[in-house]
Amino acid sequence: MADGSLASAGYLGVTRSLSGRRWRERPSDPGVVRAHQQRLGLSEPLARALASRGVAADDGGDFLRPTLKALFPDPSSFADMDRAAARLVNALVDDAPTVVFADYDVDGASSAAQLIRWFRTLGKELPVYVPDRMTEGYGPSPAAFRRLHAEGARLVVTVDCGAAAHDAIETAAEIGLELVVIDHHLMRDTIPAIAALVNPNRPDCRSGQGVLAAAGVTFVLLAALNREARARGLFQDRPEPDLRQWLDLAALGAICDVTQLVGFNRALATQGLKVMSAFANPGLAALMQVAGAKGPAEVFTAGFVLGPRINAGGRIGRSDLGARLLSTDDPAEALALAEELNALNAERKDVEKRIHDEAIAAIESASNFDPEAPAIVVAGEDWHPGVVGIVASRLRERYRRPVIVIGLDRAADIGKGSGRSQAGVNLGRAVQAAFDEGLILAGGGHAMAAGLTLRPSALPEFREFLCRRLAAEMTVAAEADAVEIDALTAPGAAKGMLTEFQTLAPFGPGNPEPTVALADVRPDRPMALRGGHVRVDLIDAAGHRLKAVAWRSADTALGQRLLGGGGSVHVAGKLKLDDWKGRDGVEIDIEDVADPRQI
Repeated sequence: MADGSLASAGYLGVTRSLSGRRWRERPSDPGVVRAHQQRLGLSEPLARALASRGVAADDGGDFLRPTLKALFPDPSSFADMDRAAARLVNALVDDAPTVVFADYDVDGASSAAQLIRWFRTLGKELPVYVPDRMTEGYGPSPAAFRRLHAEGARLVVTVDCGAAAHDAIETAAEIGLELVVIDHHLMRDTIPAIAALVNPNRPDCRSGQGVLAAAGVTFVLLAALNREARARGLFQDRPEPDLRQWLDLAALGAICDVTQLVGFNRALATQGLKVMSAFANPGLAALMQVAGAKGPAEVFTAGFVLGPRINAGGRIGRSDLGARLLSTDDPAEALALAEELNALNAERKDVEKRIHDEAIAAIESASNFDPEAPAIVVAGEDWHPGVVGIVASRLRERYRRPVIVIGLDRAADIGKGSGRSQAGVNLGRAVQAAFDEGLILAGGGHAMAAGLTLRPSALPEFREFLCRRLAAEMTVAAEADAVEIDALTAPGAAKGMLTEFQTLAPFGPGNPEPTVALADVRPDRPMALRGGHVRVDLIDAAGHRLKAVAWRSADTALGQRLLGGGGSVHVAGKLKLDDWKGRDGVEIDIEDVADPRQI
């Protein structure tokens, strides 16, 4: 259905599905669609999907075949990048005591591992320091910097953190500790007086690479380091490091930090997944082994097999496990670390489920619960701070609005929380505003995610402030929150359409996985699965059958409609390969269902 008089009726006439959302065709410029068809020889559905992702007529080739050669930015376009490279090469030449200070998530670990591996090829081993999530919180602290300085460090390189650590930066200046900050988070306009601060989101950076994760910024730093070292003649007696070997780490950070896979960042992810598929990194190979997974590497591999296990150390275990795993060259050490992380990840799942269930009960049993509120803030006793971010993400999917989940420690009079946002609502900016207003003790992040620390007594005022601050943005976001359909298909044509759409991979923010619709299909042989999932076959009027699964839906209207059988439905979802036990088939992950009788 094209834009026009029928647009308000929704795709297939769906103005309100069982999830309460309208369906619509993902908008695209017809002229750009025709250009993609003519220049690239694409089918109409594929050309329309490409145009709907904002890919201009001249950029289609680079999008479908993204290369570093075509898209790699000039490192000098990043503010302070040349200063950072010069200072780090000085540390290498002078053998200055240098420490990498990393965040405890995948992006921090993969950034740290890149730096450690670059220095190792030039004969210098860098120690890594990762703050404990429970006792130290996020990012650098004055205490951590004093400790490192007392232990002999004279230069600290922070990765995936540091740009907003004003107290720690002041302490570093007082004690004579030099800092190079490599970050990507939102920061204030004031640029601290340190050796270098590289952040594509600092106000005066002109790189145009604000979508990069810290791992991507670090990869560009490696190019700057190679250039600086080459200019000083450091490669006359040794080979220049081939940065392509570490593309797997750059891609891992980009995917697990849920960054927009567009432009150069898309090239990093695409080429990095190819490198990752060889599993030359001992840590990644060991994680695949303990997880019982196989290649080739895809976005799912990075985001749902490797990422959660690497993150498990920072969430409920030892915070430096991920960085150590990704930087080791010892297969035995890698396997031991991978087994520990795999066990921690299993424990994390149990903790997450408990908090998730308790949070839903707390939200929906509250006398003042308003499902239409601009944001949801929920807090509970003894909710593990390392898991609340995952729970917030799940709840955001359920309620379709920003959610902040806070774990309270009444004895310490402190609450630590994490939030996830709805597209179009800048949660990080709102949390930063709450900090500026003195409502919370610490906080920050980016548009789609944020973290914070507050006093439990401040919860009501913070919740009121957040709802007031986000009301206008959420009104616009709620209107735009529709199921956007890329194409209409049928069970018999699904495999061919999936093959076509796979040329758009890798998928992520900025390049969403295509959503297709099936009209008037009948649910058959529905089955409730352990974990709250629903499996069903979808049959069209011609008798063609397509396997389907609706994840975490058994207690929702959507799941109940599928389990109840009955007449035909319209279905929206994402096509997936069905290769279980060697099969060469296709199935659909159901995102939404509409009942034609109620449209």
